[in-house]
Amino acid sequence: MSLLEKIRVTQAFLESKGIEKPEFGLILGSGLGELAEEVQDAIVIDYADIPNWGQSTVVGHAGKLVYGTLSGRKVLALQGRFHFYEGNPLEVVTFPVRVMKALGCEGVIVTNAAGGIGFGPGTLMTITDHINMTGQNPLIGENLDDFGPRFPDMSKAYTPEYRATAHEVAKKLGIKLDEGVYIGVTGPTYETPAEIRAYKTLGADAVGMSTVPEVIVAAHSGLKVLGISCITNHAAGFQEELNHEEVVEVTERIKGDFKGLLKAILAEL
Repeated sequence: MSLLEKIRVTQAFLESKGIEKPEFGLILGSGLGELAEEVQDAIVIDYADIPNWGQSTVVGHAGKLVYGTLSGRKVLALQGRFHFYEGNPLEVVTFPVRVMKALGCEGVIVTNAAGGIGFGPGTLMTITDHINMTGQNPLIGENLDDFGPRFPDMSKAYTPEYRATAHEVAKKLGIKLDEGVYIGVTGPTYETPAEIRAYKTLGADAVGMSTVPEVIVAAHSGLKVLGISCITNHAAGFQEELNHEEVVEVTERIKGDFKGLLKAILAEL
């Protein structure tokens, strides 16, 4: 079965479950999936029940697809994403974004937990741009002409208007919202201090193991994108040691502000 055929099969399955024309897709990273529990009139489907869908194995990722209304908007929320380091091919990692487009989404909000190169733990950062250090690109192979061109423009992969709205909303709520460049790596190892020094020289403000492939596919598909990183730890060389428990702990501590911000942004987009 071709990738396009897989997308159509999954689209038909989800539509048969009552999922119709969501306005926005939400990709909720480590520790942030609770937002999906606030979706009203929710249709909840386990990833294991969706044809051609991947499985999430990371702590803090519930592995459920949630459709319904949030802040007055129809949303399709992922409680957990798929990562390249889990052994997934990029076709699987980015498949939900393709399906979001097929179902009618106009935009996606992509969130992640990231290590801070220019910012400290507890910072919320809109992504202005990214650097792809994975050595991979999800568009390699036959182009899906139904979705986008062979050579898509990445100049404004992170939609400036969405970002401006996010900052306006944050200001009204009294929430500090920074912005910067996200550098995407494969993981699962955390970066070495030497790598972080190199990434800082390249202009990165945060580093993480997701988001970049999803945004490349979103841009190819003509979807508008808002990316927000939750800085959960200092990157290597800025603190003594790194661990996933700290990532979950910090997101737990600031998730109230993060959820409030996302809901308010959704209402304004």
